[in-house]
Amino acid sequence: MPNTPPDPISADYDTLIDFDINGNPIDYIDPNADKIKEECGVFGIFGMDNAASLTALGMHALQHRGQEACGIASYDGEKFHTERHMGLVGDNFTGADPSERLKGHAAIGHVRYSTAGQTVLRNVQPLYSELHSGGFAVCHNGHLTNAFTLKEALVENGAIFQSTSDTEVLIHLIARSKKEGDFVDRFVDAVRQVDGGYAFVAMTNTHLLGARDRLGIRPLLIGRIGDSYILASETCAFDMVGAEFIREVDPGEVVVINEDGIRTFRAFPKSEPRPCVFEFVYFARPDSVVGGKSVYDVRKRMGQRLAQETPADVDVIIPVPDSGVPAALGFAQESNTPFELGIIRNHYVGRTFIQPTQQIRDMGVRLKHSANRSMIEGKRVLLVDDSIVRGTTSTKIVRMIRAAGATEVHFRSASPPIKYPDHYGIDMPTKEKLIAANYSLEAMQEMLEVDSLGFLSIPGLYWAMGEEYREEDAPQYTDHCFTGHYPTALIDRDREAKGGTRQLSFLVEVA
Repeated sequence: MPNTPPDPISADYDTLIDFDINGNPIDYIDPNADKIKEECGVFGIFGMDNAASLTALGMHALQHRGQEACGIASYDGEKFHTERHMGLVGDNFTGADPSERLKGHAAIGHVRYSTAGQTVLRNVQPLYSELHSGGFAVCHNGHLTNAFTLKEALVENGAIFQSTSDTEVLIHLIARSKKEGDFVDRFVDAVRQVDGGYAFVAMTNTHLLGARDRLGIRPLLIGRIGDSYILASETCAFDMVGAEFIREVDPGEVVVINEDGIRTFRAFPKSEPRPCVFEFVYFARPDSVVGGKSVYDVRKRMGQRLAQETPADVDVIIPVPDSGVPAALGFAQESNTPFELGIIRNHYVGRTFIQPTQQIRDMGVRLKHSANRSMIEGKRVLLVDDSIVRGTTSTKIVRMIRAAGATEVHFRSASPPIKYPDHYGIDMPTKEKLIAANYSLEAMQEMLEVDSLGFLSIPGLYWAMGEEYREEDAPQYTDHCFTGHYPTALIDRDREAKGGTRQLSFLVEVA
């Protein structure tokens, strides 16, 4: 690894750029700028008169999984209703009762964060189509690793796509399925043709359907209110609407919900699950339960193990808000060191905040994160965050802490070094921009301008989840960002690497 770090705030490295009203660049701390981002959350309900209203509430609970766009589709027994918007659920669906305009006893919803190309309304989900069997609405979380290959073949055979989302591939596969039988048979047939990490939630005029990838990389769960079933990405959505959590959808399972209850099908042979480890590290809400484990408890254990593996002689433990809080608590308790909120986050400053003068732009570091000077000045500070991706925001926060009077600044990551990009629905930079993939620990320490730097080990991460890391065998989780062990074939990536052409104008966008 190279040991001479570049200036971590230079435009060549990864500066967070926004623009003022005159088009001048603005550089400020965005608490989410150097975070990995998942692309969406899904929710569906069948058998409730106010289905759209409950769907909006469920989407609100899943808002952390996608903040750029949201949509709901419902069915009232006669026709489908759809509504899609740019922006947050609370800005679009929680004023007047959504069920007044999105009538029906069944509904599905989606919150979205885009990763490729411009976020435009045509890509906002749920997507709706009229098929031979009737109306069909679908949304999904994750990424299909063979989406472009499938899409190219479909277009060559006359398919016309209306979006750049890989979700639309499933619609065309259903429409062209030769499988005899009812719609469910064609849905299962289509699911069998896609690969990657995904959780689909779909709706017809008679069914609510859910499907999870064959390894269970992306999450999908079943809940219930009375006799009505719910599908959602996290248990926190069930808590929001007062539903009972039943179970997770098994890897490779298709669930079909209608007036007669719930049926299950297997799209793939049963295999050992490989859920995404980042649900524990970052994605899931702390109050959610993943794989029977409290996310909050696991994150505290990550901090506890981090303190054992990379101790530091400091005066105060400070989390990087908000995702670093549980791990910082665990670190503080294990090391018997005071825990303080030394960084205060302003939740109400958006990326469109206008800074019209250079003087104000120079002050931009304090727009979203402010140092709590009374907890910092004259102290040796240890910062704890959930992960370090590119390192740019971390460097700015370190500089802010030093400016507030810290005598020393140390940094700890509650996850292992991220060295490999993702291909299953996480907004992850290319390997060239992952700081841990390109620099030694000493070089990273210099880049972040800290007195010491430490990461949780991979065995330590598994310990926090109550597991023993099996390096020799297939790991229990999808942990490729740390290990490079991708659990599926990366068909589109490998095809491109071998010189496969991408001459179509609509490169597949992650949903």
